[in-house]
Amino acid sequence: MPPDAPQARRGWRDYALLLALACCWSSTYPLTKIGLGSIPPVTFISARSLIAAGFLLVILRARGLRLPTDGKAWKLFAFQQTINSTIPFLMITWAQQYVAAAPTVVLASTTPIFAFLITWAITRHEPATLLKLIGAILGLAGTAVTIGLDTLGGLSSNLFAETVILIATISFACATIFGLKLTDYDPMVVAAGSLLFGGTVLLPLALIVDHPWTLRPTAEALVATAAMGIFSSAFGLMLFYMCLTRLGTLTTNAQGYLRIPIGVGLSVLLLGEPVPPNLALGLVLVMAGVAAMTIPRAHYRKWVERLRGKPKAG
Repeated sequence: MPPDAPQARRGWRDYALLLALACCWSSTYPLTKIGLGSIPPVTFISARSLIAAGFLLVILRARGLRLPTDGKAWKLFAFQQTINSTIPFLMITWAQQYVAAAPTVVLASTTPIFAFLITWAITRHEPATLLKLIGAILGLAGTAVTIGLDTLGGLSSNLFAETVILIATISFACATIFGLKLTDYDPMVVAAGSLLFGGTVLLPLALIVDHPWTLRPTAEALVATAAMGIFSSAFGLMLFYMCLTRLGTLTTNAQGYLRIPIGVGLSVLLLGEPVPPNLALGLVLVMAGVAAMTIPRAHYRKWVERLRGKPKAG
């Protein structure tokens, strides 16, 4: 499949899927903040992954589908889950103990920027246009503003945690590119297999490190964990692979642009978090950068032609 699906094949249903994906994933960080109030990071991620896997396995059984048994499929599931969920979510979940949900949304939504930089510098499977370069610069500037203005008076205690979120975002970008190798499988099968692997791998570590039988999670934390498992993980990953198949990597990455205002809004609504000036400015810059990078080339050409003026006939 080509890196970006042909524009002619896209319809409003495809973009509705993209919006649904943005809604699912934008809820991740506010819900994580709630869950971490009484559940440690490793146990939280393992639990949400296993809840999501169990939910999807029930649906797969109802649909008459089964998980593949060949080693090739599970190697792909394992690698994709490791770089798309297990490692980055461990990093972000740890970092969210020190960083509020709203700035986490902005920092974690820079995936399209890093995906572009990796494509331009390493894979080169898509053209690096001037508009994409401008978008990458704007996005990186927004990231610097989100982190940097907090540290002008000295090193911030959150600086390391914010850097960890950015490193996790680079892992997300790699997973978006690698995810094209999985488009031959049913999206629900990929999501279920990946989540089952991730939750099972982390379960022994959670038992050893967190001793979950000794925890006393609040009702809010349990609801947040279940909601994360069903909506953010199960539906989110399923929609992610559906969007990759229908829209390709470039347009699928546009959900980063969509989930910034949704995620910040949820952080304010559910957690009562303020929006400081540096976050607002960083949000605007990141949104402008990601939007510039996801504008279809055909639309960009039309705008350029309009700016230059139509050539005279004859």
